[in-house]
Amino acid sequence: MAEIIDGKAVAARFKYIAKTRAAKFESEHGRRVGLAVVRVGDDPASGIYVRNKVRACEECGVASYVHVFDETVPEDRLIEFLHELNADDKVDGILVQLPLPRHINERACIAAISPSKDADGFNAVNAGKLFLNERGGAVSCTPRGIIELIKSTGVPIAGKHAVVIGRSNIVGKPIAALLLNNDATVTVCHSKTQNLAEYTRRADILVVAVGKKHFVTADMIKPGATVIDVGMNRDESGLYGDVDFEAAKRVADYITPVPGGVGPMTVAMLILNTVDGACNE
Repeated sequence: MAEIIDGKAVAARFKYIAKTRAAKFESEHGRRVGLAVVRVGDDPASGIYVRNKVRACEECGVASYVHVFDETVPEDRLIEFLHELNADDKVDGILVQLPLPRHINERACIAAISPSKDADGFNAVNAGKLFLNERGGAVSCTPRGIIELIKSTGVPIAGKHAVVIGRSNIVGKPIAALLLNNDATVTVCHSKTQNLAEYTRRADILVVAVGKKHFVTADMIKPGATVIDVGMNRDESGLYGDVDFEAAKRVADYITPVPGGVGPMTVAMLILNTVDGACNE
């Protein structure tokens, strides 16, 4: 039976680190670290995510500034506002809550955020530093949290075969780069991959980020593997991951639950990225 990786407990440790650094910054600079959150429209799920991030800021002694725009806001106005936040001395991190309305180019908005204030780690400059394995750039929050969850098990990453299912710019590609930077041998699978289970059954570390409830079944998992489930799939009966958790935990050695696994780490890494950005100015 697998050991459950407690994302809430691991996240609490990193929130404590962020809180300690934020308090030191405030004592030295006479102001709190500040995170600006930009939300467009009134999507209920986005509202929940924003509230969770604001709550985490409060827990860590970080000031949060939430800016809500109407869903019809022009793209150029939103980008203009992001430039204003870049110039705001009380703002150390900027986050644009995704997804954005269809008429707004997400990449253009992300590019408008100064790399030094890019709390999400999505800016091309920071993504480039990650892929070049250079220090000093913010690392995408969910992948950064995943690496820390794997490390929390005590199982070495170096030399292991890691399989990532999903190739998004937010999770799949950056976690593959992070695993490579930690000396794993990495295979990235996606919607065009043939005979997927042949790859997953060889994975010492399996990261699943496809957005489909119970997409990975127990027979696709190598006995003794570490399984990281990034999925957040909601239906009328509850919230589920991309992995069939109840069956998979009988095969894996370590596994993250949904909820309570990757989610809390994503928020903790957002706060830590913001504090790191302030302290590295």
